[in-house]
Order: sequence, then C-alpha cells, then structure tokens
Amino acid sequence: MRIIGIDLSGPSNHKDTVLTVFEVQKRQLSFVKSMSNISDEDILKEVSIQSQLDEVIIGIDAPLSYEDGGGDRESDRALRKFIVKIGMKAGSIMPPTLNRMVYLTLRGIKLSREIETQASLHPISIVEVHPGAVIGSRLSQTEMNYVLAYKQDLEVRKILLNWLEHQQLFGIPETVANHSHSIDSCAAALGAWHWSDPAFTPKWRFPAKPPLHPYEYCC
Repeated sequence: MRIIGIDLSGPSNHKDTVLTVFEVQKRQLSFVKSMSNISDEDILKEVSIQSQLDEVIIGIDAPLSYEDGGGDRESDRALRKFIVKIGMKAGSIMPPTLNRMVYLTLRGIKLSREIETQASLHPISIVEVHPGAVIGSRLSQTEMNYVLAYKQDLEVRKILLNWLEHQQLFGIPETVANHSHSIDSCAAALGAWHWSDPAFTPKWRFPAKPPLHPYEYCC
C-alpha cells in the first residue's frame, strides 16, 4: 500500500504545495519521495504512477467540500470543538468559504474529483485531513506548545521530524524540517494511514455525507 500526504495551497501558489509518498511496510511507513512546487497536473501524474504500483490512500489538507449557503460545515464545527478540548487554537479551523480559504477549497474540490477519475482504473481512496490536529492529538500535554509553534520555528520542526519517526514514519530526510508545508504533508500521510489501516484508529473522524460531502474527514 502507498500512502500519500498532500499539503495543498491555492491554485496560484504551487510553491507551497507539497506531496509526500510513503510505502506501508508491516507496522510502519517508509519514506519514498517528496515533491514540492507542484501543479495539479504534477499531482495527478504522481498519483497515477503510485496507483500502478499498489493501492493508494491519499490524505489531503484542504477542504474537499463546502456548506451550501456558506460558513462552517458540520465537520468543521466538530473538529474545532475537538481541537480546543485538547489545547489547540480554534482559529486553525476556518470555514471553506472564508475569503482567504475559498481558492484553496476550489482547488481541493477540483483535484479530488480529478483523482477520483483515476480510481476507476486502480484502487485509490481519499480522506480530508487536518495535519495540525493529527500532530496535536498525538502529543502529550507537555508537548502541546510544539503544535502551536512549528509553523514559525525551525527548531520545533526538527523536534517534530524526530517525533514522526516515533510515530513509525521512517527515512524522512532532515531537509523536510526546513518548511512547515513539508511537515504538514508528512502529518497528512500519518493521518491517512491511521484512517485506512484497521490496525490503527484515527484520533477523530467525521463520516462522509454524500453527495455534498463525499469524503470522510479525520486527524
């Protein structure tokens, strides 16, 4: 099985988009490759390549649906309540139709549906993931400051890189710590792995509610 974590940015911001591929080996993930500064075409091509090798599970950090009428989805409200309870900030969960989110939402919806067209040829599953919540929900209370600081602090990202190894993600290059988007991509893969593998349980999950919300959401 191949696990892909995607930290997606808006359609015109390829430089902050990161895709990381892992291979499931027994009870761990083995790093395969990481790609950054990538377009939708690049992502679709890589998904196609990986899907020809094995079943693919994709965790995408981006809204993959929106609420008719705007504002929070039910899943956004539920996740916000969960992260506040564990000590994270409510503001990290934003409505998909918020001005600063809407282009990311557009790209997430478009890309996920394009990936689905490939799923008719090879087994591909998609889940929406919140990387910050993936990290925060697995840290101890004494470590919670890491999830509040890692986007701005290189030294904290280095700590989280070592932490990811303790989560059984092996072989990640040290250079991944240079950018928060790369850490988020790995965390998205971790969340997708725990969502898909019956040996694990996500820390939080919200069911898909098709047709308007066709993907599960987890951390």
